[in-house]
Amino acid sequence: MSASTEKKLRQAAREAGTDKKTLALEKEAKEKARQKRRWTLGTIAVILLIAFIFFLNSNLLYKTTALTIADEEYSASEMSYRYGEQYYSFVSQYGSYASIFGLDTSAGINGLDDQPCTIASEDMSWRDYLIQTAESALVQEKALRDYASENGIELTQEELEDVEANFDGMEEYATSQGYASADNLLDANYGPGVDMDLVRSAYQNSSLANKALQSYIDSLDFSQEEIDRQYESYNGEQDYFNYAYYYVVAESSEVTGEDGETSSEVTDESMADAKATADAILEAYLSGEEEDYVERLNAAVASQVEDASATQPGKVQGASLGSYKEWMMDSARKAGDATVSADSAGSGYYVVVFLSRDNNDYNMAQVRHILVKAVADEEGNYTEEAKAEALAKAEDILAQYEAGDKTEESFAALAEEYSEDTGSNTNGGLYDSVTKGQMVEEFDKFCFEGHKSGDTAIVYGESSSYAGYHVMYYVGEGENYADYIARSDLENQAVSQWLEELTAGYSPVEGFGMRFVG
Repeated sequence: MSASTEKKLRQAAREAGTDKKTLALEKEAKEKARQKRRWTLGTIAVILLIAFIFFLNSNLLYKTTALTIADEEYSASEMSYRYGEQYYSFVSQYGSYASIFGLDTSAGINGLDDQPCTIASEDMSWRDYLIQTAESALVQEKALRDYASENGIELTQEELEDVEANFDGMEEYATSQGYASADNLLDANYGPGVDMDLVRSAYQNSSLANKALQSYIDSLDFSQEEIDRQYESYNGEQDYFNYAYYYVVAESSEVTGEDGETSSEVTDESMADAKATADAILEAYLSGEEEDYVERLNAAVASQVEDASATQPGKVQGASLGSYKEWMMDSARKAGDATVSADSAGSGYYVVVFLSRDNNDYNMAQVRHILVKAVADEEGNYTEEAKAEALAKAEDILAQYEAGDKTEESFAALAEEYSEDTGSNTNGGLYDSVTKGQMVEEFDKFCFEGHKSGDTAIVYGESSSYAGYHVMYYVGEGENYADYIARSDLENQAVSQWLEELTAGYSPVEGFGMRFVG
């Protein structure tokens, strides 16, 4: 090949890009491009990772929509708070008994997704159940708030201040529990993003919904005829019965089944023996001469059974009566009537004596009181000296009242200053609707022994939790109790139907943020 020809070929190769030098340059350029792309992609990945970490730490995930009801969206943080409300409410109500329903509270609000809920109508975890109840509560709240808006119902300035009062001392409490702020406390106990502003808004919404509901309840009006008809419909199940009984147990015998297993069973013969004993007790009762029916029943029992006596359960509501319910509710029943009634379980017979029936036809009492407790000793007993000291203090408080203007308001002020009853010492010691048997015996007697407004007294009181003295102030009579029971039921029925209609068009729709709740 001539030199000129070779030169021409090299020139053509350069122009075509196929010569060795050009190929080497191209290879080097491609490698540099690949390295640049790898560096760029790596940089982007790092940037994205940093951005994702920032995103997580900024609680933006918990601001995503977890639930939508009508035109309102609820973030994951808002749902976490409502979810937490349901959890803490349940735990507060049942305490250590929550485990009976399959709820393990040892881990707190976390870990509920793995715990089956035994009170649910279908298979679901406690997380699912609490979210469901939170959604139902929000549906009702949203419907009531819309009702409030449509009917010009708003929270007054005073009501808004009452809402704000719920948060007084929150910062101090949070720091006392080792948290930097109230926001940190809420975040730790309810979840990321739950802070004071969110909870304050939730309180306002709930308060407005409650005001709307109360507005509807206040609009309800029932005639006396409707109330009477409602009470009659109970057929005695709301009445209270006093009676005494002795239960004759039929003896059980060991019975061997076809599979060879033995069990304890009541036979026809043992039931017949129990019936004979019960009949003999009844006969002895009917022929007895004791004027006190319980004493007469005890004497009849003793004549047939050694070391045995009757049981007097006290006031029992008609709905809770046992096998003798129909006999007890007979309108012709009078004090001293007695019968033998077979146990519905087929295990024996009752000898029952009717004492009295209370159809709740009386007026409830309105009273104020100041409780002065006796101080228990180290063994939990109340000495006569401790009781005397409590009485002396109660007498001193009553003397202060007598030395003043002797008004209900002045008594209420003394109750808020001195009363040790945490259930009433923040509202002037007032119990607005006291029913018979609700309070300890001496307190109860004062309420229903015919006092007039302004009457005072000091009465002793003792229960399993305290011993001491009540400085009493009689305010006046309240509503007829039977009417109260019937009216309350009519209200509940009306409210239930109204809420069902009000919420009919509201359906909760879960969003992406729900996965960050609980």
